[in-house]
Amino acid sequence: LSYSMSDSNTTDFTNPSTFILLGIPGLEAAHVWISIPFCTMYAIAMLGNFTILFIRETSPHEPMYYFLCMLAITDLVLSTSTLPKMLSIFWFNSREINFSACLTQMYFIHCFSVMESGIFVAMAWDRYVAICDPLRHSIILTNPMVAKIILVVVLRGSMLVLPYPFLVRQWPYCRTNIISHTYCEHIAVVKLACTNIRISSYYGLFVAYLVTGLDVFFIAVSYIQILRAIFSLPTKDARLKTFGTCSSHICVILIFYIPSLFSFLMHRFGHNLALHLHILIANVYLLVPPMLNPIIYGVRTKQIWNRLLQLFTHTGT
Repeated sequence: LSYSMSDSNTTDFTNPSTFILLGIPGLEAAHVWISIPFCTMYAIAMLGNFTILFIRETSPHEPMYYFLCMLAITDLVLSTSTLPKMLSIFWFNSREINFSACLTQMYFIHCFSVMESGIFVAMAWDRYVAICDPLRHSIILTNPMVAKIILVVVLRGSMLVLPYPFLVRQWPYCRTNIISHTYCEHIAVVKLACTNIRISSYYGLFVAYLVTGLDVFFIAVSYIQILRAIFSLPTKDARLKTFGTCSSHICVILIFYIPSLFSFLMHRFGHNLALHLHILIANVYLLVPPMLNPIIYGVRTKQIWNRLLQLFTHTGT
C-alpha cells in the first residue's frame, strides 16, 4: 500500500518530504457527503466569529468582550488550520502534505486548543469577580489586567506546545508516511516514527493532563463560588437573572470539554472502536465549538443582539 501511494516512499524516510493524509479511512466513499456538514459548519464558524470581531469594534469595553474576541480569533485559527486541507482531501483527493506544513498545522491545532482552554479559565474568573465581588469588578479587571491575562494565555499555549514539532522533527521515519487521519494530529504523526517515541507521547499526555486538569479545576472552583453566591440571593428572580449571565459561558465550556473528554477516553480505552469513529470525534472537537460559540454568545448577549439590529436597521435606512 505504502509504495503505491507515493513515489517518495521508495526513498529512506529519515525525514519524509511529504506525508499522505488518508482522510477518514473506511469512509472514503462517503468523503464528499461528509464534506457537506463539515463545510457548512466551517462557513457558520467563519461568519459567526467574524461577526463577533466586527461588532467588537463598537461594543462596550468590558473584559468579557476582550475575552470573546480572543475566543473568536482562536476559533477562526483552529477551524482554518484544519478545514481547508480536509476539504481538499474530500473534494480533490489532494492527500499530500509537506513535512513542514504538517508540523505547522500540528503546532497551530494544539497551541490554539490550549489557548482556548485558557480563555475559558479567564472568562470563568471574570464571571466569578462580576458575581461574587461586583463592586470591585471594574477595579480588579482593568484593561491592563485583561491585557496581561490574554498575554499569559497566549504564551502558555505557545510555549507548552513548542516541543511538539521540535520532537517530531527529531525522529527518524522508516515505516511509512501515511497518516490515517484528516489532519496532522500529534500522536498520529509520532506513531509513524521508527524509534522509541516515549518522550513525545509522555510529553503529549503531560500537556493534556496539565492543561485540562488545571483549567477544569479552576473553572469548577470559580463556578462553585458563583453558584454559592447565586443561591444566597434573596429572590428567585434575582437568582435566575444572575444565573442567566453565566449560562452561555457554561454551555460553551461543556461544548469544548465534553468532546475532548470523549476523544481522550476513546484513545485510552476504545481500542476496539472503529478508526473512523476516532477521527470523526476528533473533527467534531475542532469544528463544533468554533461554530457554536458565537451563536451561543450572540443569542445570550444583549449588546451583541442590539449591535446587530443597529447595523441592519442602519443599512436598511
